[in-house]
Amino acid sequence: MKCRSVACLWSRAPPSHQVTAAAALTNPPTLYTGGSDGSIIWWSISSSESNSEVKPIAMLCGHTSSIVDLAVCDPTTVSGTGVTTTDCSTVDPFVNCCALISACTDGVLCVWSRSSGHCRRRRKLPPWVGSPSILCTLPSEPRYVCVGCSYIDSHSLDTVDGAEGLADTDFQNRKPSRCTVVVVDTYTLTIVHTVFHGNLSIGHLNFMGVVQLEEQESLLMADLSGRLQLVPVSENSEKGEDVSESSKGYIVSRNWLNEGEVAISIIARGDLVVIFSKNRCVFWLLNRGEAIGEISFVDNFLCSENRSSTFCFKEAMLLYSSTSTIEGDKDDIISETFVLWDDSGSAVLFGMSYIDGVFTYKKLGEIVAASDQHSEKSTFCFVQLRQYLLRVESSCCDIEQPFQWRPRITVWSRCLGNGNEKELQCKLLGEGSYSADWISSSCLDLKGSGSAETGSSHLGSQCNTKNNLQSFVSDTGQCVSSSMVISENMYVPYAVVYGFFSGEIEIAKFDFLHGLDSPASSPRSDTDSLVSRQHLMGHTGSVLCLAAHRMFGDANGGSSSHVLISGSMDCTIRIWDLESGNVIMIMHHHVAPVRQIILAPARTERPWSNCFLSVGDDSCVALSSLDTLRVERMFPGHPSYPTKVVWDGTRGYIACLFRSLSRKSEPIDVLYIWDVKTGARERVLHGAASHSMFDHFCAGISEKSHSGTVLNGNTSVSSLLFPVDEERKPFYLKNYERTSSLSTSKPSASQEKTREGSSIASSFLQSIRYPPIKCTCPFPGISTLIFDLSSLAVSCQTHEDSDMHKMLEVSSDKPTTQPKTSNDKSPVQNNPAEVVHMDKAIGEYLIRFSLSFLHLWGIDSELDQMLVAHLKLKRPESFIVTSGLQGDKGSLTLAFPGLNATLELWKSSSEFSALRSVMMVSLAQCMISLSHSTATASSNLAAFYTRNLAEKYPDMKPPLLQLLVTFWQDRSEQVRMAARSLFHHTASLAIPLPLCSDHASEHAKLVRSLSGVSLNEPKVLSTGEHSTNSLDSEHIHQSQRLSQAEESELLSWLESFEMQDWISCVGGTSQDAMAAHIIVAAALSIWYPSLVKPGLAMLVVHKLLNLVMAMNEKYSSTAAELLSEGMETTWKTWIGPDIPRIISDIFFQIECVSSSVGAHQAVPSSIKETLVEVLLPSLAMADVPGFLSIIESQIWSTASDSPVHVVSLRTLIRIIRAAPRNLVLHLEKVVNFILQTMDPSNTVMRKTCLQTSIATLREVVRVFPMVILNDSSTRLAIGDAITEINNACIRIYDMQSMTKIRVLDASGPPGLPNFLRGTSESALTTAISALSFSPDGEGLVAFSENGLMIRWWSLGSVWWEKLSRTLTPVQCTKLIFIPPWDGFSSNSSRTSVISSITSDEQELPLQETSKNVSHVERLKQLVQHLDLSYRLEWANERKVVLTRHNVELGTCLL
Repeated sequence: MKCRSVACLWSRAPPSHQVTAAAALTNPPTLYTGGSDGSIIWWSISSSESNSEVKPIAMLCGHTSSIVDLAVCDPTTVSGTGVTTTDCSTVDPFVNCCALISACTDGVLCVWSRSSGHCRRRRKLPPWVGSPSILCTLPSEPRYVCVGCSYIDSHSLDTVDGAEGLADTDFQNRKPSRCTVVVVDTYTLTIVHTVFHGNLSIGHLNFMGVVQLEEQESLLMADLSGRLQLVPVSENSEKGEDVSESSKGYIVSRNWLNEGEVAISIIARGDLVVIFSKNRCVFWLLNRGEAIGEISFVDNFLCSENRSSTFCFKEAMLLYSSTSTIEGDKDDIISETFVLWDDSGSAVLFGMSYIDGVFTYKKLGEIVAASDQHSEKSTFCFVQLRQYLLRVESSCCDIEQPFQWRPRITVWSRCLGNGNEKELQCKLLGEGSYSADWISSSCLDLKGSGSAETGSSHLGSQCNTKNNLQSFVSDTGQCVSSSMVISENMYVPYAVVYGFFSGEIEIAKFDFLHGLDSPASSPRSDTDSLVSRQHLMGHTGSVLCLAAHRMFGDANGGSSSHVLISGSMDCTIRIWDLESGNVIMIMHHHVAPVRQIILAPARTERPWSNCFLSVGDDSCVALSSLDTLRVERMFPGHPSYPTKVVWDGTRGYIACLFRSLSRKSEPIDVLYIWDVKTGARERVLHGAASHSMFDHFCAGISEKSHSGTVLNGNTSVSSLLFPVDEERKPFYLKNYERTSSLSTSKPSASQEKTREGSSIASSFLQSIRYPPIKCTCPFPGISTLIFDLSSLAVSCQTHEDSDMHKMLEVSSDKPTTQPKTSNDKSPVQNNPAEVVHMDKAIGEYLIRFSLSFLHLWGIDSELDQMLVAHLKLKRPESFIVTSGLQGDKGSLTLAFPGLNATLELWKSSSEFSALRSVMMVSLAQCMISLSHSTATASSNLAAFYTRNLAEKYPDMKPPLLQLLVTFWQDRSEQVRMAARSLFHHTASLAIPLPLCSDHASEHAKLVRSLSGVSLNEPKVLSTGEHSTNSLDSEHIHQSQRLSQAEESELLSWLESFEMQDWISCVGGTSQDAMAAHIIVAAALSIWYPSLVKPGLAMLVVHKLLNLVMAMNEKYSSTAAELLSEGMETTWKTWIGPDIPRIISDIFFQIECVSSSVGAHQAVPSSIKETLVEVLLPSLAMADVPGFLSIIESQIWSTASDSPVHVVSLRTLIRIIRAAPRNLVLHLEKVVNFILQTMDPSNTVMRKTCLQTSIATLREVVRVFPMVILNDSSTRLAIGDAITEINNACIRIYDMQSMTKIRVLDASGPPGLPNFLRGTSESALTTAISALSFSPDGEGLVAFSENGLMIRWWSLGSVWWEKLSRTLTPVQCTKLIFIPPWDGFSSNSSRTSVISSITSDEQELPLQETSKNVSHVERLKQLVQHLDLSYRLEWANERKVVLTRHNVELGTCLL
């Protein structure tokens, strides 16, 4: 799973935002505005009766072209659960929608989640669909959205004048308008149904809506002439059927408008259609096919008393309100409210009613025009949000920079009266804009650094005075036209470059390396103190594109240089020396503004590696060389400007994609393919083939790219232009052909030393699958640093990897036979210690750089000071830094400057909270492992993001548990530790609602306010577990039984795999969602059973088992660990009878892995280790008899060389070390199994298992004193530890033949009456407590704690040889009683014979107690009190010493 955190660097000037579309979500109140550049701004609205506040929260970056429409949707809604169309007339059908869908002219669709704030899905529509123009959500199923697409150029339809000119044209003389309408599933953004595809019977598609006709949803399409075409939305026909002409729709053939009249707006609701023209509006009922009323605007009905001119509205909107009703033919009652607005921002509201055939209308109120004296241009639109109206204004106020637009939101309240006498009152409640407060919100006064709670502080930016800010930016009025971040070959970035509309270029350098403890061989360690800012002057027009390139000398030893390439509106390209800031060359080969600069991709051969492509508005692509400083190739002849140009350096081709506008009604995409070497055009592709070939080019370039994207090197091309496809196989960084340095100064050493340093530094970089820090620029003036946790964590583990040490040692020991040459690929000998030290230095620097940009500065001043002083972090005071979140296919959600905007992400998104917390805590753990001197500061940093931040802001959302468990099986130990720590600290606050118990639900607020509840929880649970274990199993089942409704709710949550918003944050699948739910439920059942429903363990245990057996690389190990951890306390109750079957299944999986030699292993090594080392021992300890019977049967049912036998022996070792008392009653079976694996008659098994068998046997002898080997390891003795008094015996085995040769009787003292034995002969008791062979191996001594007796068998060698095959029990030679020692307590389990003779009074209570205790309970007591610390040691040939815990208890002479 991916865990990536985003840091956004904003320019000092606010971004431009010309609003082209707007939409609002009701719960919580949220406004989205889409801009002409493709950006979407997320506004938070807090309204009350007297005041309203509008705050910009984040910019949503997922489009590169103008936003055509926004619509609300609900991807989490199951089909058929939406608001029916008959009900949508009285209430807003989209009131419960939780997501936004956006469309741009390029055909890209994005779905944005309000809860998480990120982009759930980002997909591009297929070329045959066309360009989207209208979005329409289905009221009955908000999950599905109709997308209306057309092929006509929409630039001529921007103004009403152009629309009138188009309407005046003769309809028959124009070609039919081609249109496509598809239904898109917003969960997957896939086309599920084609509603219409072909030529419309009306004019160009301008309006679209969903109407209800004859109990069927239909799509209403209309043109500017008021002609309507209806198409059913239902899927009665085959999905994807191309519908041409009107075969699937019909035209409503009435004359809706007069000849030459132009429709300004057409609105549909239910079966009511309202057509607005310049002079009137007409109300039609489609079911009846008749007009019910008309309102004329000629008589100045809409004019205000204060307005002298006529109100010329440009758009209309239908409002949802409590008084709006359409009841159809039942009562013939229709009541609606409309709002009309003009170009000045003023609006008029009026209401209409149709009751019993009588049509009436009345003006309800108005909204005054916007008063902006400075704006030259303004556009307006209105959006409804509950009972409020939001006026969205975007104005352009600077004549010199006409492309800079500023949005402004005003909130107006409307109060509808119950009667017709009351007018609707419109009152301004509040307004919001980010341009006015951009500078103030992004600066933090040093004196007010503690005022973080008031929202006046800012993350990572600090300004003392306005003069500081003025000097920081060359001109506060300048706006950024292009920007990029300079970084090379996986190292951290070191500069941000801004190009302004004035032609100036500014380079802002990161000075984070200065002051850090880095070795002399680290990059840029020899750099002098650098100027933080650098300005380049020369362009006379706006800087439209930028690129930076590192040039290395050739094989003859030429010097290297770092250049910056800039393209401008003045039609020139300038090449700058980044070290000195001087201009190297000015190129004039373009006759139009230069829009793009493309660098040579990775692994491009010389001389093309030092070349670049330039693309201009003159539709010409040029190839220029940085070595010769001249144009080498020209690729002219494109009919229009190539919007997308890619360079495949390996194959030597250039692909240029553009849209041909030769046919006005149906533009078509064309792809030109050029040969770089010859300059000839190789192929021309049209239509869908052009997109297929272009995607093929992009995929080939991405596979060879270091960054995994099509963009080559450091360029200002938007990262959103080419979506990142991370579903392909990960690339690995190998064979670096170019070295890099973080310095912009000249290298202090020779080129050979630079290459050597790069070779040393690349050891850990070769193990990275994704760049640790990836730099992108989605829009001009917005730079993002994307930090990848997995790659950063690798940097702190590489130097600890023993395999790498071995690899380096082996490589260093090998003599270098090839002599060194001046070639780049010359072999270099590296010292392993230097390589590891270099890796550690680079890893430490990467983590410090990451923490500097990701930390929330300004909240805890003491922590900030500690991080700067001890952790040596550098506060990014020279930049406006905010947080962000990465979405699907490279999309981004970037918080606006100011602490409030970033905290809003923490408060609204549990996904963001989880990802950022895991990132920060993991990096703090990495710093501890890299530098132990920073342990205190790193621990405080981890504690801040684990609990302190949530305590400071209680309304902050806790991390999502499902997302945290996805990192429990991460390859980095630091990430695993961080995820588990966060889970335990937030589990009590973030339990999913379906799992919460009634007790947890009632006291949720109390639990949240208390601190340390999760720490005390295990202690509370431990007392409850003992009481639960003492209950009968049937009583447990009854107490934990769920109702049918609760069980159904829990099962639906456990099995839910589709409607998960957090999955796209980590790049997971639907199977990952289901697995994470199972893991969360299982973990809560083990660690927090009092907070979840009591029957959850019963439902989740079998799903957890299935997850283990699925051998999922991401979750099976975690599931196995949870099964092992909760086996005794939670799971054994429910899976006890199935344990032998589970053990057999595990053995089968192990057998399958061993049999697939050379093939793809079904079980990854990590899962196999977890099964063998963790789960299998816990299952075996839960059911020892079942485990022993399974491993005995495996001897005969599996191959002799199967690894199952070795695994069984290793499992026995783990059981012996973890819970030896579980094996006390089965020692004979254990020893018999070990001896069977050493059977000399089965040579294959003996060869496979001998070493492990001997180790297991020695472990048994070490732990159990009643099992002993003689000194020569030729005989083995096993005594019954617990058995009936009359059946105790000792068995002797021959270690050469692995067979039983003798049985010694150890039942009772010979010659003593039975009544002295305390109880009946069938009573259980401890029999043999310790055994020992004599030094010569011919005698055996046994000690019994019950009776304090030592038995001695004196047997000669002749007896062993002659009677070896006789199994008749042999009585002992001598019996010796040991006197009680100090501290010996005589109880039911340890009763001496002497005490039983002398103390007759104790016999009766003991007998009565034994009668009351069942056989099973008696056995449990004996096993629990069994002492395994007794030992018999020989002092000499006739003297035996009895010890306990190495303390001598007595001696005995034989």
